[in-house]
Amino acid sequence: MHVKDAMSTVVLTIGPAHTLRQAAQLMAARRIGAAVVLDNDNSGIGILTERDILNSLGAGENPDRETAQTHTTSDVVFAAPDWTLDEAADAMVRGGFRHLIVLDDHEPVGVVSVRDIIRCRSAATKRARAVPA
Repeated sequence: MHVKDAMSTVVLTIGPAHTLRQAAQLMAARRIGAAVVLDNDNSGIGILTERDILNSLGAGENPDRETAQTHTTSDVVFAAPDWTLDEAADAMVRGGFRHLIVLDDHEPVGVVSVRDIIRCRSAATKRARAVPA
């Protein structure tokens, strides 16, 4: 299986000026754990995750004043659609993160998460068990 088989193609894209509260509301409404942050003026493509928002709140910062730009990870590891799920999982383990932005021709086309990988592997295991030996 490949990343293109597991990734979510409905990508939440926000700008660097979105507040953390706005980002959290958008993420919660879509039931997702990460937003792609497009900052064409500075860092390009970054990612803001639920963990970034949680860390800010835990530090006592105001989610109505803090912006995505301040909390975005900009040194992102990107996946390609044709990566295997093992390659994606290995990158996540090495980097200590749970989401990868998927780029095709330098454009974000999806996000793959640990949950997506587990879902695909679980489905493959169930199919394999259903095939008589």
